[in-house]
Amino acid sequence: MPTTLTLTEALRHHFGFGTFKGNQEAIIQSLMDGHDTFVLMPTGGGKSLCYQLPALLMEGTAIIVSPLIALMKNQVDAMRNFSEDDSIAHFMNSSLTRAQIDKVKDDITEGRTKLLYVAPESLTKEDNIEFLKTIRISFYAIDEAHCISEWGHDFRPEYRRIRPIINEIGSRPVIALTATATPKVQHDIQKNLGMNTGAHVFKSSFNRTNLFYEVRPKTKNTDHDIIRFIKQHQGKSGIIYCLSRKKVEELAELLRVNDIPALPYHAGMDANTRSENQDAFLLEKVDVIVATIAFGMGIDKPDVRFVIHYDMPKSLEGYYQETGRAGRDGGEGYCLTFYAYRDLQKMEKFMQGKPVAEQEIGRQLLAETAAYAESSVCRRRTLLYYFGEKYESENCGNCDNCKNLRKKVEAKEEILAALETIAAVKEKFKADYIIDVMLGKMTADVKSYHHDELDCFGCAETSDKRFLNAVIRHGILAGFISRDIENFGTLHLTPEGKKFMKSPKSFKVVEDSEFSDEEEITPMKGGSACAADPELYAILTSLRKKTAQHLNLPPYIIFQDPSLEAMATTYPITLEELQNIPGVGEGKAKRYGEQFVKVIKDYVDEKEIERPEDLRVRSVANNSNRKISIIKAIDRKIDLNEVAVSNGLDFDQLLSDIESIVNSGKKINISYFIDDVLDKDEQEEIFDHFRQCQTGSLENAYKELCPDYTEEEIRLVRIKFLSEVGN
Repeated sequence: MPTTLTLTEALRHHFGFGTFKGNQEAIIQSLMDGHDTFVLMPTGGGKSLCYQLPALLMEGTAIIVSPLIALMKNQVDAMRNFSEDDSIAHFMNSSLTRAQIDKVKDDITEGRTKLLYVAPESLTKEDNIEFLKTIRISFYAIDEAHCISEWGHDFRPEYRRIRPIINEIGSRPVIALTATATPKVQHDIQKNLGMNTGAHVFKSSFNRTNLFYEVRPKTKNTDHDIIRFIKQHQGKSGIIYCLSRKKVEELAELLRVNDIPALPYHAGMDANTRSENQDAFLLEKVDVIVATIAFGMGIDKPDVRFVIHYDMPKSLEGYYQETGRAGRDGGEGYCLTFYAYRDLQKMEKFMQGKPVAEQEIGRQLLAETAAYAESSVCRRRTLLYYFGEKYESENCGNCDNCKNLRKKVEAKEEILAALETIAAVKEKFKADYIIDVMLGKMTADVKSYHHDELDCFGCAETSDKRFLNAVIRHGILAGFISRDIENFGTLHLTPEGKKFMKSPKSFKVVEDSEFSDEEEITPMKGGSACAADPELYAILTSLRKKTAQHLNLPPYIIFQDPSLEAMATTYPITLEELQNIPGVGEGKAKRYGEQFVKVIKDYVDEKEIERPEDLRVRSVANNSNRKISIIKAIDRKIDLNEVAVSNGLDFDQLLSDIESIVNSGKKINISYFIDDVLDKDEQEEIFDHFRQCQTGSLENAYKELCPDYTEEEIRLVRIKFLSEVGN
């Protein structure tokens, strides 16, 4: 290629593009001029090109440090497609044989390779260091640079060693790139890589205007909600993220059973299968890939139309990066997340045993994630603020909170109380502590600091914690309060906040969304999150109430809310179809179903409804086999702890399975186990609660019966009650 070409001409020559995107040209020029360069650019902004093009234009081989084998393979394949010679790009990692590594080294030595992708672990190997000392290096590119920071969502200790190794191999310009970094993480990256004051910094906006953000409550019907969502987006590419490998496998199988082309992808699979599954997704042989969040995908597929988080990620950085894989071509991208606070509590438990500082960082990142999910403020505005970018509009028009506006309430007194409390405790505490003082909670910390003696102690005792959390979050977005990330989230007053205290005025906030931890929560209460027919749902609710009154039973014993919602979504008109509804099963269908399917059939006929037969969710046989195993074990009166272990479940998961069995109408007897745990009077007290309550809510039961009884004891007696009274 002629050396006189401009960068734009070189771009067209090598990649076929006529123009650069955003800051790409300036970034490339900075690197080619020999400057250390820091690039903060959202997913889909074209980060890779910022080192690919200069690597082709500069003398020597560029060393690209990348954390994912999958990402390396994808990028090497892409570069080879732009060249006539496969030697143009190579990767060096643990997946290669000795012969393959020798071939890579030969191509580099002979000057054929312009880009060498290495994992940080490979870069630290002594023989690789010695080899790299012998070659001409054009520059070093550190991809996914947020891995350097302990505050990043995917911290990797190996990344901390990159700078010393670069110094040992031979100093050349460094370009660090990341799609997601808070101001704190940006500082960490530059400091650790030794980027001096002469480094050029390029930051692009984090605003992905084409992405729609939605958070729904996680319920027992979440699997079915996902299937319905995908069927409504038939033929479109999507990624589903789960926290556990087990859930990845289960969900991928459930999708296939329901005629959705899907494959799993996680670190526990053998390399060949994982690679084949990724290629099948890229080549559109399957529509959906189900993957673990921890492992990541590292793919460059521009037309991913939806990203679903089955579990909320551990940090907003992880969330932003993963949702950013949707709509990279500028087309539509739907980002749907299912949230339950209990999932974050589980993640917090997993941190136990780690260094205290790491636990504190992890807890704060989880708190930010919970705040984002529960907030009713514009999601785009909240995300951008987190990354240090101000979004002027209060309504982006492209997230669930902005599409379903909620009424604002006056909170001038509450924000004033919060600001005064922050000042009174000398700006040394986090939001939770500030709220404890405002509510007048006599916690051990409050007592030890004598903050119960402050005038502000109990200044908002008539408010609830959720509302005060919303007030503080609005105060941060309004610029009245700043959060010191380096001190684990302590709150400080800003000049604007002090000015507001001197001259207060109206301050309106939107209350946070309430996400119940009760697994039987019905999405009907969430409005837009439900696909059910509201008129039919109301009819079925009325029928359930009449049936319950006739039989002198609480309504939830007949059918629970999620079951009615599913009926009002898929319109079952035979007992056989009714058995496929979650929480029904053969027993309940026969006992209570006749009048329900008649009402549904009459409604369908009257309204001339075309039933969505393709939306009927089929269950996976493996789950049925496990439940059969549990039923047989209970029939033999085997200790439930042993039943859990033999089925690979923890006790909580076992109780969920037994609840599902009982809810479907199957009568089982676990009295032999309960009698060893509770005496008859204790059982009767819990039994009476469920006999008198109208919803069967575990959350309400916990509030009334704890701490006299444990949550497990309450669930066990509830199972007994449902089986004996309802089945």
